[in-house]
Formats: sequence, C-alpha cells, structure tokens
Amino acid sequence: MALAPSAASSFSATARRVIVTRPQREARAWADALQARGVPCETLPLIEIAALPEPSALADMWQDVPSHLAVMFVSANAVRYWMDARPEALAWGDCRAWSTGPGTQAALLEAGWPEALIDSPPETSAQFDSEALWAVVSGQVKEAVDLAIADSKIQPSVLVVRGADAQGQLAGRDWLALQLENAGLRVLQAVAYVRQAPVLTPPQCALAHQATQDGSWYLFSSSEAAQHLLQMCPDLPIGQARALATHPRIAQRLLAAGWGRVEIVPAGLESQAESIKSLL
Repeated sequence: MALAPSAASSFSATARRVIVTRPQREARAWADALQARGVPCETLPLIEIAALPEPSALADMWQDVPSHLAVMFVSANAVRYWMDARPEALAWGDCRAWSTGPGTQAALLEAGWPEALIDSPPETSAQFDSEALWAVVSGQVKEAVDLAIADSKIQPSVLVVRGADAQGQLAGRDWLALQLENAGLRVLQAVAYVRQAPVLTPPQCALAHQATQDGSWYLFSSSEAAQHLLQMCPDLPIGQARALATHPRIAQRLLAAGWGRVEIVPAGLESQAESIKSLL
C-alpha cells in the first residue's frame, strides 16, 4: 500500500535493487534469502550490535530464570547474547521463552531452548510484534496469575531481554510490559547487548547516496536504522527516495522524517519477497 502515491511520478519506473539495512549478520542472511527469491539486493547495515562492556550481570540474572513464568526476547541478538552469558550447566527449568517473530524463534531453537517451551506468533501472522505475541500468550498469563492468587503464591514474573543504545537507554517499546503489568505480572528488564550507529566506509556512503537517487528501495525493519542513516549522511536527498517498511509504525516515522515514498511490506520472508517483486 503506497503511503505517498503523489510522489510516485518523481521516481524511475524500475527499482534497481533493495538495500537491506539490518545489522550485519541479519542483513547478509536476509539479502541472500530475498535474492534466492528473485529480489536483487545489496546490504547496508545501519545498526551495529555490540557486546556489553561488562556482561557479568547477565550471568547473575540467569540464576533466577527457572523461577520466571517466561523470558521474552525482543530479537535474535537478544537470544544470542543472553545465551552466551549462561553459566555452565545452568538450565531454564520449565521457564517459557517468548519471541515476537520467526527469526528470534529460530535463534532460540538453535540455542537449544526446547520447542515445547517457546511461544511465538504463527508464521502466517500479518505482523511480528508485541501485539501479535500478546495474542498468543495472554491466556497463559491469565492462567498463571489466577493460579498464583488462588494458591497464595508469589506474583509471577517475566524477564524481558533486550538491547540498549550507546547511552545505555533501553531500546524498543514498553507496550508489552504494560500489558503484562496490567494483567498482574511483575516485569523485569535485562540489557543483553548494545545497539549503536555503525561507522560507514566511503564505499558505503557512496552506496547510500546513489540508492536515494537511482530508484532503489531501502528496506527498514527498524526506524532506528533510518535515523542512523541520516545521522551519518545528513545531506541525503531522502525527499526523492523510496523506502520499504515492515510495520506501519516504521512507515509513519519514515514519512515524518521526509522520505518521498514509503511502502509497507510484510515482515515474513516469503510474503515480503512477493510484495517487493510487485514493486520492482
């Protein structure tokens, strides 16, 4: 769905490629997967993922995992850095793992978390976000809270594992945390990694400038990536550029920042590839 159809006439009739802006590891894998489905891609990672300066606190937080109802992971990177901090031989007991999408779910399975203890939106979901996850786990939450009240047990808890920006501020939305607290759960937060702006090389800066003017489409799964792009290349003519957003919230932020044309595409790989090919 075009959000700025009136701007369409200012663009080339054919988009040459899609610029994948995810962090390096995810960008390469996603670009390869899209190309295998007929979508020409290049990568321009606009979020850098880094380890915490002092990760020992994560190991301490692992001790309480078996007592939580669930650990909610905001991304595959949250899974990787959290699992890297796991003390040897310490297991998760019956604690469930929550994820908002298939990439995070795959990372959990790769890390060895039992599939029967993982909750995630189905692959057919229109969006992979907190709202989609809440639809899956809300019944589970109510049951746990009701049981704790009936048996006079301690208030159930959920640990949210996420990233922080370079200043230590938590990255991501608090919507799910508010739903959990309103439902009667105690919500704890763990910062597992740092999200920061990368340093672009001269060839990457040249790609950024060319892609805003040659009919290419930037693919954003995070509005933070778009912010980093403008921080590093403030003179980009984004008013004549094309962007693909994997969520309506991202699309609205891109439009507010001045992108000339923004299209919403599905978050899932197969449907996203088909949607993009219809635009090329």
